[in-house]
Amino acid sequence: MAHLTSRRGLLFGTAAVSAGALLVGCTSNESSDEPAAKDQPAADDKPGKEVTIGFAGPQADHGWLNAINENAKSRAEKYEDVTLEITEGSNDTAQQIGQIETLINKKVDVLVILPADGKALTQVGLKAMRAGIPVVNLDRIFNTPQAYRCWIGGDNYGMGLNAGHYIGEKLKDKPNARVIELAGVDSLELTRQRTQGFDDALKNYPNIKKVARQAADFTVESGQAKMAQLLQAQSKFDALWNHDDDQGVGALRAIEQAGRDDFLMVGGAGALSAFQAIKQDDGVLKATVLYPPTMAASAIDLARALGQGKGVGGLAEFEIPASLTLYSAVVDKDNVDQYMSTGFK
Repeated sequence: MAHLTSRRGLLFGTAAVSAGALLVGCTSNESSDEPAAKDQPAADDKPGKEVTIGFAGPQADHGWLNAINENAKSRAEKYEDVTLEITEGSNDTAQQIGQIETLINKKVDVLVILPADGKALTQVGLKAMRAGIPVVNLDRIFNTPQAYRCWIGGDNYGMGLNAGHYIGEKLKDKPNARVIELAGVDSLELTRQRTQGFDDALKNYPNIKKVARQAADFTVESGQAKMAQLLQAQSKFDALWNHDDDQGVGALRAIEQAGRDDFLMVGGAGALSAFQAIKQDDGVLKATVLYPPTMAASAIDLARALGQGKGVGGLAEFEIPASLTLYSAVVDKDNVDQYMSTGFK
């Protein structure tokens, strides 16, 4: 996991570095007696105060969720001063609450929680915070900011928006273009946000019409079944956006079985299999929009900084931010090599 070694790059990308360079350029000819922002206590890779981090997430029954766990474990192992207490994970709300309460009773220094259900687990987040244990809320958000010290997660709306713009630019010169959508789990707010972003992006392209949508529940089996239904119902379309690369494995099977290659496909999340198919460039899958599981590694970085009472390198503030939304980059054949090492299985 060599790609996880730079926490500044992982958390903030090149934007923070560029901003820092700009500040140096603007002020290099001036002297000041003011304390420099660089003198703030910022977390770095050097060993510091020992920190025990409790990690609780859902059951790893999906490639992305397994990657979340692996990113957290790998990142924690890189720090001599971090002990990671990780639960088995559960999709049962009561069981996950019990696992978190066990971590609270162990008096871990910081908690990182990816709740199976943010609303249902809000109370246990509040319990931890009231016990003096700061919580890093990972991705699925609690109902109140009082239940966490910091939230870090993906941008579901941005994911749909960027997928829509990518497809829109590919089809902008095609009259009466038609697109379809293979969504995730419709009962989840994140699925609705992805669809809303996609629809809003398509509004910029009046020549494009979305003609069909199916929800495929984030599984390979449902992806194959729902895609087969879409292909049977839609004899002609120009592009498909699939919300999730795991269900996309099934969708691609259905597409191959139907012998269809008359459209382009954009996936979602960033699976290794999707990156490999994009690089090979001999099928319909031309791009995928990231929902990076590296957020779990960043959550460990943030938890360590909280436990050590430090800020984040690359920012002038003494405290870590209250919220960090990751960017949903589009990966296609032009940049796939850059992201290959982040792909999850």
